[in-house]
Amino acid sequence: MSEAHATARTCPECDGRLTPDSDETVCTDCGLVVSEDRIDRGPEWRSFEDDDTSEKRTGAPLTRSRHDRGLTTEIGHDGDLRLTGRKRRRVARMRKHHERSKIGSKTERNQVYAFTEIRRLVSALDLSRNVRDRACVLFESAQSEDLLRGRSLEGFTAAAVYATCRTASVSRTLDEVLEVARARRGELKTAYDAMNRELGLPTGPIDPKEYLPRFASRLGLPTDIEREAAELVERGYEENLVSGRNPGGFAAACLYTVARGTRHRMTQKEAAEVADVTAVTLRSSYRDLQD
Repeated sequence: MSEAHATARTCPECDGRLTPDSDETVCTDCGLVVSEDRIDRGPEWRSFEDDDTSEKRTGAPLTRSRHDRGLTTEIGHDGDLRLTGRKRRRVARMRKHHERSKIGSKTERNQVYAFTEIRRLVSALDLSRNVRDRACVLFESAQSEDLLRGRSLEGFTAAAVYATCRTASVSRTLDEVLEVARARRGELKTAYDAMNRELGLPTGPIDPKEYLPRFASRLGLPTDIEREAAELVERGYEENLVSGRNPGGFAAACLYTVARGTRHRMTQKEAAEVADVTAVTLRSSYRDLQD
């Protein structure tokens, strides 16, 4: 046995036996701490519910969909802490006070409610995280301009989602938003008009082609009919038939026109229902397409 190996096993002061204790190596005879190692040998990542792709120890990612950008802490629940009796009641009181302390003003309280409602609407409408974050930023802008005074919070949350869809050219109709929103039509339109007027939203008509995939899926139409309908929309632009019309109704009329001569034909009422328009509106676009 080499001298270095023997020294590693015995105390350099008294030649006593060395014993590892937690992150230190200690001599059992004289108590000398020979070495210490405070390096965390655990995994260099943690998993967070909001971000399952980035394995970092720095915490969950920042998000605009929460009033504090996600910079917050949480106190675990009883099932996780495994507490009983007095300690469990004390932790429950701590959790309640902690939740209250995170909201310091009425503005933050409104943001917490509104952002929660926006996340619910985005989930119900199957929209992306980008739309969710942009809708929260839009609501925050409306709040900073004092547009919420005397108006419905539910109306502004629904209007923020609808306006974001309009500005991002995402095909969601007003009726589709109202179907899952907690606001009435008048509340949504009032809030949308206020934001459009005061914030100068870059809203424009949605391209009817954005509606074709969803409408074709609902009507059970194959991709070749959807493709021909997209070509028909382009012809509609060339003939100036799209301007001034409901883009969803025009998209449904294009699908109806193409499918009419195939085995996938449908009634005008069925085509109009998927676009949330009347059969008269669809029939008007269909006649222009025929001409």
